[in-house]
Amino acid sequence: MAPSSSVISKLKVQLKLSISRLRMVQQKDTAIAKQQRRQMAHLLELGKDESARIRVENIIRSDITTELLEILELYCELLLARIGLLEAKECDPGLEEPIKSIIYAAPRTDVKELQQARQLLVEKYGKEFALEAIENSDGKVAERVLKKLKVEPPDPELVTLYLREIARTYGVDWPRGERKQDERNDENSDDPSGAEAVKSLEEPLTTEELTRATPPRDLGPKSPVSIAPPSPSTDNLSPRVKLPGPPELKPGARMGGFKKQTPATQAQNDPEEKGDDDGLKNQVGGKIPDVDELARRFAALKR
Repeated sequence: MAPSSSVISKLKVQLKLSISRLRMVQQKDTAIAKQQRRQMAHLLELGKDESARIRVENIIRSDITTELLEILELYCELLLARIGLLEAKECDPGLEEPIKSIIYAAPRTDVKELQQARQLLVEKYGKEFALEAIENSDGKVAERVLKKLKVEPPDPELVTLYLREIARTYGVDWPRGERKQDERNDENSDDPSGAEAVKSLEEPLTTEELTRATPPRDLGPKSPVSIAPPSPSTDNLSPRVKLPGPPELKPGARMGGFKKQTPATQAQNDPEEKGDDDGLKNQVGGKIPDVDELARRFAALKR
């Protein structure tokens, strides 16, 4: 067995060649299918429906093959992008599906570059790994790849849909008379005097009803400042917008012991202060105190 680094370098080259080759084959098949569709339209125009139904199956099979090549191209691009994971001895679980799908589908294509890339993958991971991919014993091959590789006649409904689409694209009246019927239906739908006439318009609103109507919210100048509500998250399922406002004053530790006092309660709690107030009231508006009175008050303050 060749060294792993040598196999990986060869595989990288073959993947790049396979991608370019697959794209060329898809473009070629698409061009051929376009010519075949034009031939189908000619057969439908001549009224050879049975011949068109048989030949359109080739177009359907070609489209399925093109879709398969597109899937394999994506797998090759994935392996090329993750070429570093291929250096491991065991196959990475994330690359098991594309690798086994390429090993399974490459022999059923005509792309030689893809078949050579398949041989390098078999050489890298061994015969047992390749046998599992060929038999799909572990079910790792992509389901869409298996579906595209099924050999079975197309559904008659699918054949009819293909012929309808081809006739519509190239302007062919098929089935006979259906296109004219569609045009008549379009004309009837556009003409208000047809079967489905347009209902009469409602009467306009009066002035009083207009004055009572609520004006729309968008009417008038808008504020230049707008606040988008926050999106819900697992931490906060119902978020709300909080606008900044004046701070609320809360009583501190020193103010907690004090109660709000009214003049009546303050007078009850401080009887001496009440007496002083009465004395002051008596003094206000009375005669000026003499020197002895001032000396007595000063001595009382010293105490």
